[in-house]
Amino acid sequence: MAFAIMTMTDQAADRVREIVAGRAEQGAQGVRVGIKKGGCAGMEYTVDLVTEPDPKDDHISHAGAHVWVDPAAMLYLLGTQMDFEVTKLRTGFVFNNPNQSSACGCGESVELKPADLKELAEARGEL
Repeated sequence: MAFAIMTMTDQAADRVREIVAGRAEQGAQGVRVGIKKGGCAGMEYTVDLVTEPDPKDDHISHAGAHVWVDPAAMLYLLGTQMDFEVTKLRTGFVFNNPNQSSACGCGESVELKPADLKELAEARGEL
């Protein structure tokens, strides 16, 4: 099995499938995850609708849900688990990212460092 940049929980897959079903008339196939500069901590996660997948994106699927990962974000998202949660204060995707070094107080932006590829290879027993 190929190595996946990210994984997603059943809850995240359920929400992605709901988004696709709600936008079927627009040709929705899944969502695209990336990062952009912004917020008080420096970076923000992005989640956008995918109607036409970019062949350069990394593709992950779980339980019938499809997520594409922006190549520019891959080193920052390596090892990340995409989840979806509903709380009293917030509903949305949550990214459990080992490359996150801090977050702002409101949780809308994060500080990310690129993944250490040597450390990853050692953890996978490749070195």
